[in-house]
Amino acid sequence: MAKRKFRPGELLLHILILACSIFSVVLLVTIIVFVFAKGLHAVNWEFLTTVTSVRKGTVGIAGNIVNTLIIIILTLLIVTPLGIGAAIYLNEYAKPGKLVNTIEFMTEVLSGIPSIIFGLFGMMFFGQTLGLGYSLLTGSLTLIIMVFPLITRNTQEALKTVPDSFRQGSIALGAGKWYMIRTILIPSAMPGIITGVILAIGRIVGESAALIFTAGSAKYLPKSFLDIFRKIMDSGGTLTVKLYLSATSEGDFDTAFGTAVVLIIIVLIINILTKVLTRKFDPSRQGR
Repeated sequence: MAKRKFRPGELLLHILILACSIFSVVLLVTIIVFVFAKGLHAVNWEFLTTVTSVRKGTVGIAGNIVNTLIIIILTLLIVTPLGIGAAIYLNEYAKPGKLVNTIEFMTEVLSGIPSIIFGLFGMMFFGQTLGLGYSLLTGSLTLIIMVFPLITRNTQEALKTVPDSFRQGSIALGAGKWYMIRTILIPSAMPGIITGVILAIGRIVGESAALIFTAGSAKYLPKSFLDIFRKIMDSGGTLTVKLYLSATSEGDFDTAFGTAVVLIIIVLIINILTKVLTRKFDPSRQGR
């Protein structure tokens, strides 16, 4: 084989790409170390299992954790079937043309709207027009609009990666279209669908601007299991709202950084879960 010619430009490009990769890792490690150094001392069992109370002399985020979980579950229960269903329709049933292109374009525009505008819309429409007020339900309905494009587009891209031979072979064997979709396409596209859902969870967990306008900031714990359903119609602040209020209006930076530590841990768990589930449901890895 001919000896490869030395090109200074390639070497320079290789160094720049390597430097960018190292910078991204160093930036992540720096943020994690800084936040943990400032807030890890504030995280203990009492911090995670109680609510802030001047009368009891406790500082905790248990109510905010419960509110975050309620909003995640409530949002996903509604947006997941809607997003996956819309993607299946656009990719498998709708005929390519101006209508599909327009819907896809509007979906992309919707995903780029600032979250505070969603919050303003949610407050005026869900909160005032529909009379839901400041509540976890109002926050969830607002978040549904925000993460709907994320799940739809991820599911669409996942369905597009499934080879057409899978569709043609299934139909040639006499399978109906819906049977082919639910037994061949969806299982094959499952890694991408799961990635979209978990990315949506990450956005829900990290959202604050929209929820300040819609869900409020109450932090009490439900007294019973049935009280959780009543709490859906009440005000409730998530972890990000708690962090924002602690760092601004309350000036309690220990609580703010402690909450930040919990949020970083949750984000790390979400990313690890994404990797594990993607590999588990990847058809190419089945049987290994």
